[in-house]
Amino acid sequence: MQLDITGHHIDVTPLLNNYIREKVTRLKRHFDQVLSIHVILEVQKHHNKAEASINVSGNHIFADADEQDMYAAIDSLADKLDRQILKHKEKIRSHHRNEGNHRNIVMDQFA
Repeated sequence: MQLDITGHHIDVTPLLNNYIREKVTRLKRHFDQVLSIHVILEVQKHHNKAEASINVSGNHIFADADEQDMYAAIDSLADKLDRQILKHKEKIRSHHRNEGNHRNIVMDQFA
């Protein structure tokens, strides 16, 4: 897995870097098919913004979060990504995906 961390108007300190890596390991625990993650940290006038773009097998996931504190923004971002990855995992493992196939077979026989 490739992890890229960039900062706009902020220096990415080793403390922030380690904090983000810690949060990313939580995502990998739920879904191990994460190919790459790109995290962008940005400081604007009165708030901090964290956004991430994740490439997983078969999908592209994006989330962003605005908070007063950068660590709170990273926490909120990790929670959003966690929910989206779990939803993606459920879609992959869903047993209802091929539910309509038996109807198509029956319709073809009568045609």
